[in-house]
Amino acid sequence: MLLVLALAATAFGQAQTGAAAPAQRPKQVLFIGDEKGFRHEAISHAMATVERLGRETGLWETHLRTDTEPLTKKKLEYNAKNLNDFDAVIFYTGGTLQMDEQQKADLLSFVHEDGKGFLGIHSAAITFVQWPAYGEMLGGYFDEHPWGTFDAPVVVEDPNFPGMQKWPAALQLKDEIYQMKNYSRANTRVLMRLDASKVDLANKKVKRADRDFAVSWVKSYGKGRVFYTTLGHVPSNWDRPDMQAMMIGAIEWATGQLDADLTPRPLPASAQK
Repeated sequence: MLLVLALAATAFGQAQTGAAAPAQRPKQVLFIGDEKGFRHEAISHAMATVERLGRETGLWETHLRTDTEPLTKKKLEYNAKNLNDFDAVIFYTGGTLQMDEQQKADLLSFVHEDGKGFLGIHSAAITFVQWPAYGEMLGGYFDEHPWGTFDAPVVVEDPNFPGMQKWPAALQLKDEIYQMKNYSRANTRVLMRLDASKVDLANKKVKRADRDFAVSWVKSYGKGRVFYTTLGHVPSNWDRPDMQAMMIGAIEWATGQLDADLTPRPLPASAQK
């Protein structure tokens, strides 16, 4: 009887003071670093940085892979995880990855039907260039990098998107900026772009007559959320606080922890001159 009374008193005391709620499980993020073609030296540092940021913020746990086995909804052997275990997938990839047709369908439905997140970094835009549905999800494909790695004049278009606040309104950033094809502002919300007035548009590799060179964007894909940035080619950029803040915000948003305005906006008139 005394034991019962003691337990009841303890429960009552917890109810009065408000017992701590169980900690929410961090979001689960799958980071694929796999290239079939040109190898980017920054991939390992990018993967390590995203994993560290997840641990330090407590917002997500990162599962690092250099193969495509988890990109399926099929049950795998032993304790292997598949897409059903994740809230978002990150690609720092290149070329045609080893995925069968069912894996491709599963990846698309993971985002489109399940409402999960997809984040593409740099050469993710040179991945599956013969698979149009992937390019539709991502928002565009690589179409040359006319200026190579250079001091790129970057303009922040949407400083209100999660994680963009640490960037200055305009800056020079040494990185390899891709020119995009199959990309349109009609279905993307551009976060950053090149300042076309400060780059060589006479370069023979420049193909966009509209002067619209997006650097980072977000978009919806069905029920899902997609983020892409051409940044990340230069390893040291992953040590920048502004780059890291952008990735934290993008992952928070892609995993559904934050919301943002995704309304597409045209290229500002001042940038068209």
